[in-house]
Amino acid sequence: MELSVLLFLAVLTGFLLLLTRGHPKATGHLPPGPRPLPFLGNLLQMDRRGLHRSFLRFQEKYGDVFTVYLGPRPVVVLCGTDSIREALLDQSENFSGRAPIATFDQTFQGYGVAFANGERWKELRRFSLTTMRDFGMGKRSIEERIQEEARCLVEELRKSQGALLDPTFFFHAITANIICAIIFGERFAYKDPEFLRLLHLFNQSFALVSSFSSQVFELYSSLLKHFPGTHRKVHKNLQEVNDFIGHTVEKHRETLDPNAPRDLIDTYLLRMDKEKSNPDSEFHHRNLILTGLSLFFGGTETTSTTIRYGFLIFLKYPQVAEKVYKEINQVIGPHRPPALDDRAKMPYTDAVIQEIQRFSDLLPFSLPRMVTKDTHFRGYFFPKGTEVYPILSSALHDPRYFEKPDDFYPEHFLDANGALKKNEAFFPFSLGKRNCLGEGIARMELFLFFTTILQHFSVASPVAPEDIDLTPRECGVGKLPPVYKLRFLTR
Repeated sequence: MELSVLLFLAVLTGFLLLLTRGHPKATGHLPPGPRPLPFLGNLLQMDRRGLHRSFLRFQEKYGDVFTVYLGPRPVVVLCGTDSIREALLDQSENFSGRAPIATFDQTFQGYGVAFANGERWKELRRFSLTTMRDFGMGKRSIEERIQEEARCLVEELRKSQGALLDPTFFFHAITANIICAIIFGERFAYKDPEFLRLLHLFNQSFALVSSFSSQVFELYSSLLKHFPGTHRKVHKNLQEVNDFIGHTVEKHRETLDPNAPRDLIDTYLLRMDKEKSNPDSEFHHRNLILTGLSLFFGGTETTSTTIRYGFLIFLKYPQVAEKVYKEINQVIGPHRPPALDDRAKMPYTDAVIQEIQRFSDLLPFSLPRMVTKDTHFRGYFFPKGTEVYPILSSALHDPRYFEKPDDFYPEHFLDANGALKKNEAFFPFSLGKRNCLGEGIARMELFLFFTTILQHFSVASPVAPEDIDLTPRECGVGKLPPVYKLRFLTR
Protein backbone atom coordinates (compact mmCIF):
# COMPACT_ATOMS: atom_id res chain seq x y z
CA MET A 1 0.00 0.00 0.00
CA GLU A 2 1.34 3.43 -0.94
CA LEU A 3 2.64 5.67 1.85
CA SER A 4 0.20 8.43 0.88
CA VAL A 5 -2.73 6.05 1.39
CA LEU A 6 -1.42 4.97 4.78
CA LEU A 7 -0.93 8.56 5.84
CA PHE A 8 -4.45 9.39 4.68
CA LEU A 9 -5.83 6.54 6.81
CA ALA A 10 -3.86 7.75 9.81
CA VAL A 11 -5.10 11.32 9.40
CA LEU A 12 -8.69 10.19 8.84
CA THR A 13 -8.58 8.05 11.98
CA GLY A 14 -7.08 10.98 13.87
CA PHE A 15 -9.88 13.33 12.90
CA LEU A 16 -12.49 10.76 13.88
CA LEU A 17 -10.84 10.49 17.29
CA LEU A 18 -10.63 14.27 17.47
CA LEU A 19 -14.40 14.40 17.52
CA THR A 20 -14.59 12.22 20.62
CA ARG A 21 -11.51 13.08 22.67
CA GLY A 22 -9.88 16.07 24.26
CA HIS A 23 -6.26 17.03 23.94
CA PRO A 24 -3.68 14.34 24.86
CA LYS A 25 -2.28 14.74 28.33
CA ALA A 26 1.21 13.88 29.50
CA THR A 27 1.96 12.84 33.05
CA GLY A 28 4.59 14.64 35.05
CA HIS A 29 5.76 18.15 34.29
CA LEU A 30 7.27 17.91 30.82
CA PRO A 31 8.90 20.82 28.97
CA PRO A 32 6.68 22.98 26.75
CA GLY A 33 6.48 22.39 23.03
CA PRO A 34 4.14 22.74 20.06
CA ARG A 35 0.50 22.15 20.98
CA PRO A 36 -0.64 18.65 19.95
CA LEU A 37 -3.91 17.38 18.56
CA PRO A 38 -5.48 14.11 19.72
CA PHE A 39 -3.94 11.11 17.95
CA LEU A 40 -2.26 13.36 15.36
CA GLY A 41 0.09 14.82 17.95
CA ASN A 42 2.28 17.41 16.26
CA LEU A 43 1.93 15.98 12.76
CA LEU A 44 0.53 19.19 11.30
CA GLN A 45 3.50 21.22 12.60
CA MET A 46 6.11 18.77 11.28
CA ASP A 47 8.43 19.67 8.43
CA ARG A 48 7.70 17.58 5.34
CA ARG A 49 11.41 16.83 5.03
CA GLY A 50 11.32 14.72 8.18
CA LEU A 51 11.71 14.62 11.95
CA HIS A 52 15.26 15.94 11.95
CA ARG A 53 14.31 19.23 10.29
CA SER A 54 11.21 19.47 12.49
CA PHE A 55 13.18 19.11 15.74
CA LEU A 56 15.72 21.73 14.73
CA ARG A 57 12.93 24.14 13.81
CA PHE A 58 11.20 23.53 17.16
CA GLN A 59 14.53 24.15 18.92
CA GLU A 60 14.57 27.69 17.51
CA LYS A 61 11.17 28.41 19.09
CA TYR A 62 11.16 26.37 22.31
CA GLY A 63 14.84 26.17 23.25
CA ASP A 64 17.09 23.18 23.84
CA VAL A 65 14.60 21.06 25.81
CA PHE A 66 11.02 20.62 24.61
CA THR A 67 8.25 18.05 24.21
CA VAL A 68 6.80 16.83 20.93
CA TYR A 69 4.03 14.34 20.35
CA LEU A 70 4.91 11.61 17.89
CA GLY A 71 1.34 10.70 17.17
CA PRO A 72 -0.32 10.16 20.55
CA ARG A 73 2.82 9.74 22.65
CA PRO A 74 4.97 12.49 24.20
CA VAL A 75 8.73 12.50 23.60
CA VAL A 76 11.19 14.87 25.28
CA VAL A 77 13.76 16.23 22.82
CA LEU A 78 17.22 17.36 23.93
CA CYS A 79 19.10 19.71 21.63
CA GLY A 80 22.43 21.44 21.99
CA THR A 81 25.69 20.29 23.51
CA ASP A 82 25.04 21.41 27.06
CA SER A 83 21.63 19.83 27.58
CA ILE A 84 22.74 16.51 26.06
CA ARG A 85 25.85 16.36 28.24
CA GLU A 86 23.84 17.28 31.36
CA ALA A 87 21.42 14.43 30.70
CA LEU A 88 23.60 11.65 29.33
CA LEU A 89 26.69 12.31 31.46
CA ASP A 90 25.61 14.11 34.64
CA GLN A 91 22.52 11.89 35.05
CA SER A 92 23.80 8.93 33.06
CA GLU A 93 22.03 6.26 35.14
CA ASN A 94 18.65 7.97 34.90
CA PHE A 95 18.94 8.36 31.12
CA SER A 96 20.33 4.86 30.45
CA GLY A 97 17.07 3.25 29.32
CA ARG A 98 16.46 2.36 25.69
CA ALA A 99 13.23 3.42 24.04
CA PRO A 100 12.10 1.28 21.10
CA ILE A 101 12.45 2.20 17.44
CA ALA A 102 9.13 1.17 15.91
CA THR A 103 10.63 -0.22 12.68
CA PHE A 104 12.95 -2.50 14.69
CA ASP A 105 10.55 -3.40 17.46
CA GLN A 106 8.98 -6.47 15.85
CA THR A 107 12.47 -7.95 15.46
CA PHE A 108 14.03 -7.15 18.84
CA GLN A 109 11.06 -6.83 21.24
CA GLY A 110 13.37 -5.74 24.06
CA TYR A 111 15.95 -8.54 23.62
CA GLY A 112 19.60 -8.31 22.61
CA VAL A 113 22.14 -5.82 23.87
CA ALA A 114 21.00 -2.86 21.74
CA PHE A 115 17.33 -2.76 22.78
CA ALA A 116 17.31 -4.46 26.18
CA ASN A 117 16.71 -2.63 29.45
CA GLY A 118 17.27 -3.19 33.16
CA GLU A 119 19.32 -6.14 34.36
CA ARG A 120 19.08 -7.81 30.95
CA TRP A 121 20.85 -4.89 29.32
CA LYS A 122 23.48 -4.61 32.07
CA GLU A 123 24.32 -8.32 31.85
CA LEU A 124 24.51 -8.34 28.06
CA ARG A 125 26.49 -5.11 27.81
CA ARG A 126 29.02 -6.26 30.41
CA PHE A 127 29.41 -9.59 28.62
CA SER A 128 29.72 -7.96 25.17
CA LEU A 129 32.30 -5.40 26.27
CA THR A 130 34.42 -7.99 28.06
CA THR A 131 34.27 -10.49 25.21
CA MET A 132 35.02 -7.93 22.49
CA ARG A 133 37.97 -6.70 24.53
CA ASP A 134 39.28 -10.21 25.13
CA PHE A 135 39.09 -11.23 21.48
CA GLY A 136 40.56 -7.91 20.49
CA MET A 137 43.63 -8.51 22.63
CA GLY A 138 44.11 -12.23 22.09
CA LYS A 139 46.47 -14.07 19.79
CA ARG A 140 45.60 -11.65 17.00
CA SER A 141 44.71 -8.15 18.05
CA ILE A 142 41.97 -6.11 16.45
CA GLU A 143 44.65 -3.84 15.04
CA GLU A 144 46.26 -6.77 13.22
CA ARG A 145 42.90 -7.92 11.87
CA ILE A 146 42.10 -4.44 10.55
CA GLN A 147 45.56 -4.17 8.95
CA GLU A 148 45.06 -7.54 7.26
CA GLU A 149 41.60 -6.54 6.03
CA ALA A 150 43.00 -3.28 4.70
CA ARG A 151 45.65 -5.22 2.75
CA CYS A 152 42.95 -7.47 1.27
CA LEU A 153 41.00 -4.40 0.21
CA VAL A 154 44.05 -2.81 -1.42
CA GLU A 155 44.62 -5.99 -3.44
CA GLU A 156 40.97 -6.02 -4.51
CA LEU A 157 40.96 -2.35 -5.50
CA ARG A 158 44.12 -2.83 -7.57
CA LYS A 159 42.22 -5.37 -9.65
CA SER A 160 39.78 -2.64 -10.68
CA GLN A 161 42.64 -0.95 -12.60
CA GLY A 162 41.13 2.47 -12.11
CA ALA A 163 37.68 1.54 -13.41
CA LEU A 164 34.71 3.58 -12.24
CA LEU A 165 32.97 1.76 -9.38
CA ASP A 166 30.47 2.15 -6.55
CA PRO A 167 32.49 1.68 -3.33
CA THR A 168 29.51 0.75 -1.14
CA PHE A 169 30.10 -3.00 -1.19
CA PHE A 170 33.84 -2.77 -0.48
CA PHE A 171 33.40 -0.52 2.54
CA HIS A 172 30.63 -2.76 3.88
CA ALA A 173 32.77 -5.84 3.41
CA ILE A 174 35.82 -4.59 5.29
CA THR A 175 33.90 -3.41 8.34
CA ALA A 176 31.69 -6.51 8.36
CA ASN A 177 34.71 -8.80 8.32
CA ILE A 178 36.15 -7.19 11.46
CA ILE A 179 33.01 -7.75 13.52
CA CYS A 180 32.54 -11.19 11.92
CA ALA A 181 35.97 -12.20 13.22
CA ILE A 182 34.87 -11.30 16.75
CA ILE A 183 31.37 -12.83 16.62
CA PHE A 184 31.84 -15.80 14.28
CA GLY A 185 35.59 -16.33 14.42
CA GLU A 186 36.10 -15.94 10.67
CA ARG A 187 36.26 -13.47 7.81
CA PHE A 188 34.50 -13.94 4.49
CA ALA A 189 35.83 -13.75 0.94
CA TYR A 190 34.52 -10.68 -0.87
CA LYS A 191 32.78 -12.84 -3.48
CA ASP A 192 31.17 -15.24 -0.99
CA PRO A 193 27.48 -15.29 -2.07
CA GLU A 194 26.17 -15.68 1.49
CA PHE A 195 28.30 -12.75 2.62
CA LEU A 196 27.10 -10.65 -0.31
CA ARG A 197 23.52 -11.42 0.64
CA LEU A 198 24.02 -10.38 4.26
CA LEU A 199 25.63 -7.10 3.23
CA HIS A 200 22.74 -6.37 0.87
CA LEU A 201 20.23 -7.02 3.66
CA PHE A 202 22.03 -4.64 6.02
CA ASN A 203 22.45 -1.92 3.42
CA GLN A 204 18.81 -2.08 2.37
CA SER A 205 17.52 -2.20 5.94
CA PHE A 206 19.54 0.81 7.06
CA ALA A 207 18.20 2.80 4.10
CA LEU A 208 14.63 1.72 4.85
CA VAL A 209 14.88 2.54 8.56
CA SER A 210 16.21 5.99 7.64
CA SER A 211 13.49 6.69 5.06
CA PHE A 212 10.61 9.14 5.38
CA SER A 213 8.10 6.27 5.43
CA SER A 214 9.79 4.82 8.52
CA GLN A 215 9.54 8.22 10.21
CA VAL A 216 5.80 8.24 9.52
CA PHE A 217 5.63 4.70 10.88
CA GLU A 218 7.34 5.90 14.07
CA LEU A 219 4.44 8.30 14.63
CA TYR A 220 1.63 5.84 13.98
CA SER A 221 3.08 2.35 14.39
CA SER A 222 0.10 1.11 16.43
CA LEU A 223 -2.11 1.68 13.37
CA LEU A 224 0.29 1.24 10.44
CA LYS A 225 1.74 -2.06 11.69
CA HIS A 226 -1.42 -3.73 10.37
CA PHE A 227 -0.60 -2.62 6.80
CA PRO A 228 2.24 -3.44 4.41
CA GLY A 229 5.20 -1.09 4.57
CA THR A 230 8.91 -0.66 5.13
CA HIS A 231 8.61 -2.09 8.66
CA ARG A 232 7.67 -5.49 7.26
CA LYS A 233 10.54 -5.47 4.77
CA VAL A 234 13.03 -4.55 7.51
CA HIS A 235 11.70 -7.33 9.74
CA LYS A 236 11.93 -9.85 6.91
CA ASN A 237 15.50 -8.79 6.12
CA LEU A 238 16.67 -8.99 9.71
CA GLN A 239 14.92 -12.31 10.22
CA GLU A 240 17.00 -13.71 7.36
CA VAL A 241 20.15 -12.49 9.11
CA ASN A 242 18.91 -14.05 12.34
CA ASP A 243 18.49 -17.37 10.52
CA PHE A 244 22.12 -17.15 9.39
CA ILE A 245 23.25 -16.41 12.96
CA GLY A 246 21.12 -19.31 14.24
CA HIS A 247 22.71 -21.78 11.80
CA THR A 248 26.15 -20.50 12.79
CA VAL A 249 25.31 -21.02 16.47
CA GLU A 250 24.31 -24.63 15.73
CA LYS A 251 27.64 -25.29 14.01
CA HIS A 252 29.49 -23.73 16.94
CA ARG A 253 27.60 -25.93 19.39
CA GLU A 254 28.63 -29.06 17.48
CA THR A 255 32.33 -28.14 17.57
CA LEU A 256 32.51 -26.31 20.91
CA ASP A 257 35.68 -26.83 22.94
CA PRO A 258 35.15 -25.54 26.51
CA ASN A 259 38.91 -25.08 26.89
CA ALA A 260 39.39 -23.01 23.73
CA PRO A 261 36.52 -20.62 22.90
CA ARG A 262 37.05 -19.21 19.42
CA ASP A 263 34.79 -16.16 19.42
CA LEU A 264 31.84 -14.41 21.03
CA ILE A 265 29.40 -17.20 20.15
CA ASP A 266 31.55 -19.85 21.84
CA THR A 267 31.98 -17.68 24.91
CA TYR A 268 28.24 -17.08 25.11
CA LEU A 269 27.42 -20.79 24.73
CA LEU A 270 29.77 -21.61 27.61
CA ARG A 271 28.04 -18.97 29.74
CA MET A 272 24.65 -20.50 28.78
CA ASP A 273 25.85 -23.92 29.94
CA LYS A 274 27.16 -22.46 33.19
CA GLU A 275 23.83 -20.80 33.97
CA LYS A 276 21.44 -23.46 32.61
CA SER A 277 20.13 -24.21 36.10
CA ASN A 278 19.22 -20.54 36.66
CA PRO A 279 15.66 -19.93 35.38
CA ASP A 280 16.22 -16.15 35.49
CA SER A 281 19.43 -16.18 33.45
CA GLU A 282 19.60 -13.72 30.57
CA PHE A 283 22.01 -16.03 28.77
CA HIS A 284 19.58 -17.88 26.57
CA HIS A 285 19.24 -18.51 22.83
CA ARG A 286 17.07 -15.50 22.00
CA ASN A 287 19.43 -13.01 23.60
CA LEU A 288 22.37 -14.68 21.83
CA ILE A 289 20.78 -14.32 18.40
CA LEU A 290 19.66 -10.72 18.91
CA THR A 291 22.90 -9.63 20.56
CA GLY A 292 24.73 -11.12 17.60
CA LEU A 293 22.42 -9.21 15.25
CA SER A 294 22.91 -5.96 17.21
CA LEU A 295 26.69 -6.20 17.05
CA PHE A 296 26.82 -7.45 13.46
CA PHE A 297 24.48 -4.78 12.11
CA GLY A 298 25.88 -1.94 14.21
CA GLY A 299 29.50 -2.93 13.61
CA THR A 300 29.01 -3.13 9.86
CA GLU A 301 26.67 -0.35 8.85
CA THR A 302 27.73 2.73 10.78
CA THR A 303 31.47 2.61 10.18
CA SER A 304 31.15 1.61 6.53
CA THR A 305 28.73 4.48 5.87
CA THR A 306 31.14 6.92 7.53
CA ILE A 307 33.94 5.72 5.24
CA ARG A 308 31.63 6.04 2.23
CA TYR A 309 30.76 9.61 3.20
CA GLY A 310 34.45 10.29 3.77
CA PHE A 311 35.50 9.38 0.26
CA LEU A 312 32.70 11.46 -1.23
CA ILE A 313 34.06 14.37 0.80
CA PHE A 314 37.56 13.67 -0.55
CA LEU A 315 36.16 13.90 -4.08
CA LYS A 316 34.51 17.21 -3.19
CA TYR A 317 37.66 18.56 -1.51
CA PRO A 318 40.66 16.90 -3.26
CA GLN A 319 43.05 19.30 -1.55
CA VAL A 320 42.10 17.73 1.81
CA ALA A 321 42.80 14.21 0.52
CA GLU A 322 46.14 15.35 -0.87
CA LYS A 323 47.14 16.95 2.42
CA VAL A 324 46.26 13.74 4.27
CA TYR A 325 48.38 11.77 1.78
CA LYS A 326 51.35 14.08 2.36
CA GLU A 327 51.12 13.46 6.10
CA ILE A 328 50.86 9.70 5.49
CA ASN A 329 53.93 9.82 3.26
CA GLN A 330 55.87 11.89 5.78
CA VAL A 331 55.07 9.80 8.87
CA ILE A 332 54.55 6.29 7.47
CA GLY A 333 56.05 6.29 4.00
CA PRO A 334 54.85 4.39 0.95
CA HIS A 335 55.55 0.81 2.04
CA ARG A 336 55.06 0.22 5.78
CA PRO A 337 51.42 -0.47 6.73
CA PRO A 338 49.83 2.23 8.90
CA ALA A 339 49.61 1.41 12.61
CA LEU A 340 47.61 2.89 15.46
CA ASP A 341 50.77 4.34 17.00
CA ASP A 342 51.08 6.58 13.96
CA ARG A 343 47.89 8.47 14.83
CA ALA A 344 49.57 10.58 17.53
CA LYS A 345 52.03 11.90 14.92
CA MET A 346 49.33 12.69 12.34
CA PRO A 347 47.15 15.50 13.75
CA TYR A 348 45.81 16.67 10.39
CA THR A 349 44.68 13.17 9.39
CA ASP A 350 43.08 12.66 12.81
CA ALA A 351 41.32 16.03 12.52
CA VAL A 352 40.03 15.17 9.05
CA ILE A 353 38.61 11.86 10.26
CA GLN A 354 36.87 13.54 13.19
CA GLU A 355 35.49 16.20 10.88
CA ILE A 356 34.18 13.50 8.54
CA GLN A 357 32.34 12.01 11.52
CA ARG A 358 31.02 15.39 12.60
CA PHE A 359 29.98 16.53 9.14
CA SER A 360 28.43 13.22 8.05
CA ASP A 361 26.43 13.19 11.29
CA LEU A 362 25.53 9.55 10.76
CA LEU A 363 22.96 9.06 13.55
CA PRO A 364 21.28 12.47 13.95
CA PHE A 365 18.96 11.29 16.76
CA SER A 366 21.38 8.82 18.30
CA LEU A 367 19.22 5.89 19.44
CA PRO A 368 16.26 6.99 21.59
CA ARG A 369 16.63 6.88 25.35
CA MET A 370 14.14 6.35 28.16
CA VAL A 371 14.44 7.47 31.76
CA THR A 372 14.79 4.52 34.11
CA LYS A 373 13.30 6.31 37.12
CA ASP A 374 11.38 9.49 37.95
CA THR A 375 13.81 12.23 36.95
CA HIS A 376 14.10 15.97 37.58
CA PHE A 377 15.88 17.83 34.79
CA ARG A 378 16.21 21.58 34.33
CA GLY A 379 13.15 22.28 36.43
CA TYR A 380 10.96 19.66 34.72
CA PHE A 381 9.80 16.26 35.89
CA PHE A 382 10.10 13.19 33.64
CA PRO A 383 8.17 10.18 34.98
CA LYS A 384 9.87 6.81 34.72
CA GLY A 385 9.51 5.49 31.16
CA THR A 386 9.49 8.91 29.46
CA GLU A 387 11.05 8.66 25.99
CA VAL A 388 13.96 11.02 25.33
CA TYR A 389 15.51 11.87 21.95
CA PRO A 390 19.03 13.31 22.28
CA ILE A 391 19.61 15.09 18.96
CA LEU A 392 23.33 14.47 18.46
CA SER A 393 23.16 16.44 15.23
CA SER A 394 22.42 19.62 17.19
CA ALA A 395 25.66 19.17 19.13
CA LEU A 396 27.77 18.23 16.12
CA HIS A 397 26.54 21.42 14.42
CA ASP A 398 26.48 23.61 17.52
CA PRO A 399 27.69 27.10 16.48
CA ARG A 400 28.91 27.74 20.02
CA TYR A 401 31.50 25.00 19.58
CA PHE A 402 32.14 24.88 15.84
CA GLU A 403 33.20 27.96 13.89
CA LYS A 404 31.66 26.75 10.61
CA PRO A 405 29.06 24.22 11.71
CA ASP A 406 27.53 23.66 8.26
CA ASP A 407 30.83 23.41 6.37
CA PHE A 408 33.44 20.70 6.12
CA TYR A 409 36.30 22.30 8.03
CA PRO A 410 39.03 20.07 9.59
CA GLU A 411 40.39 23.09 11.46
CA HIS A 412 37.52 22.57 13.93
CA PHE A 413 39.84 20.02 15.54
CA LEU A 414 43.18 21.82 15.19
CA ASP A 415 44.67 24.58 17.30
CA ALA A 416 46.67 27.53 16.00
CA ASN A 417 49.83 25.42 15.97
CA GLY A 418 48.29 22.59 13.97
CA ALA A 419 48.01 20.25 16.95
CA LEU A 420 44.90 18.18 17.55
CA LYS A 421 42.47 19.75 20.01
CA LYS A 422 39.52 18.29 21.88
CA ASN A 423 36.02 19.62 21.32
CA GLU A 424 33.38 19.11 24.02
CA ALA A 425 30.59 18.99 21.43
CA PHE A 426 32.12 16.08 19.53
CA PHE A 427 30.44 12.86 20.61
CA PRO A 428 29.37 10.99 17.45
CA PHE A 429 29.18 7.73 19.43
CA SER A 430 26.80 9.30 21.96
CA LEU A 431 27.58 9.62 25.69
CA GLY A 432 27.05 7.96 29.03
CA LYS A 433 26.17 4.41 29.89
CA ARG A 434 24.55 3.70 26.50
CA ASN A 435 27.26 5.05 24.27
CA CYS A 436 28.26 2.91 21.29
CA LEU A 437 29.66 -0.48 22.32
CA GLY A 438 32.03 -0.54 19.37
CA GLU A 439 33.42 2.98 19.67
CA GLY A 440 37.00 1.83 20.23
CA ILE A 441 36.95 -0.59 17.30
CA ALA A 442 35.28 1.96 15.01
CA ARG A 443 37.94 4.57 15.77
CA MET A 444 40.67 2.05 14.91
CA GLU A 445 38.93 1.08 11.68
CA LEU A 446 38.43 4.66 10.52
CA PHE A 447 42.09 5.54 11.01
CA LEU A 448 43.59 2.37 9.55
CA PHE A 449 41.22 2.03 6.60
CA PHE A 450 41.40 5.68 5.56
CA THR A 451 45.20 5.85 5.82
CA THR A 452 45.85 2.50 4.12
CA ILE A 453 43.60 3.29 1.16
CA LEU A 454 45.05 6.80 0.67
CA GLN A 455 48.57 5.46 1.08
CA HIS A 456 48.08 3.34 -2.04
CA PHE A 457 45.49 5.22 -4.11
CA SER A 458 44.37 8.64 -5.14
CA VAL A 459 40.67 8.96 -5.93
CA ALA A 460 38.97 10.58 -8.90
CA SER A 461 35.45 11.21 -10.10
CA PRO A 462 33.95 12.04 -13.51
CA VAL A 463 32.01 14.80 -11.70
CA ALA A 464 33.80 18.09 -11.09
CA PRO A 465 34.38 18.82 -7.37
CA GLU A 466 32.17 21.91 -7.46
CA ASP A 467 29.29 19.81 -8.84
CA ILE A 468 29.47 17.09 -6.21
CA ASP A 469 26.47 17.28 -3.88
CA LEU A 470 26.99 16.14 -0.27
CA THR A 471 23.28 16.33 0.61
CA PRO A 472 22.20 13.01 2.18
CA ARG A 473 19.71 10.92 0.23
CA GLU A 474 18.02 9.79 3.46
CA CYS A 475 17.93 11.49 6.86
CA GLY A 476 16.01 9.64 9.55
CA VAL A 477 17.41 7.30 12.18
CA GLY A 478 20.50 7.30 9.96
CA LYS A 479 21.89 9.72 7.43
CA LEU A 480 22.94 8.15 4.13
CA PRO A 481 25.25 9.74 1.57
CA PRO A 482 24.12 9.98 -2.04
CA VAL A 483 25.08 7.13 -4.34
CA TYR A 484 28.28 7.90 -6.25
CA LYS A 485 31.08 6.26 -8.22
CA LEU A 486 34.82 6.88 -8.16
CA ARG A 487 38.12 5.58 -9.45
CA PHE A 488 40.93 4.26 -7.24
CA LEU A 489 44.13 5.20 -9.06
CA THR A 490 47.36 3.51 -7.99
CA ARG A 491 49.93 5.99 -6.77
